[in-house]
Amino acid sequence: TMGTHQSRAYLDAFAAAPHIAVTSQPCPRFVEFVEAGVTGGPELIAVAREYLTPLIDVGVDTLILGCTHYPLLTGVISYVMGDLVTLVSSAEETAKDLYRVLADLDALADGTGGDPVHRFRTTGDPQEFRRLARRFLGPEVDRVDLDEAAASATGSLPLIPGRSA
Repeated sequence: TMGTHQSRAYLDAFAAAPHIAVTSQPCPRFVEFVEAGVTGGPELIAVAREYLTPLIDVGVDTLILGCTHYPLLTGVISYVMGDLVTLVSSAEETAKDLYRVLADLDALADGTGGDPVHRFRTTGDPQEFRRLARRFLGPEVDRVDLDEAAASATGSLPLIPGRSA
């Protein structure tokens, strides 16, 4: 996204490996497509070519999908980049790191606590959050308690309780 690009987070992270050339390319329209439910088609392919051609031109061999929306576009991104480019999902790598942290802290669930309870919070529009959360998380997001919406602006109340399907 533009924010990730402007933060230079990936450039800074790879500064310790000077033998690796890093190119950053924001792709803000990708977010718009995903949030509209569009993950394929000629218009998206055209936008992907526009964003990704500079990366192809410099010969990247690995592409980090630096936004949680981008894994939903793996098909089109891979199609445009070609089979010789490895795609790395930052979301999957974050999940792996979280697992390592929880394991190191001996904080993993042991499976004896019953069904998990999922709670989702937003400081934005709860109905828009619900729509997008269903797209990303599936049926775990099953209702919105709109009475909590006004109080949730501080992020202190669980806005969308859910349970595993």
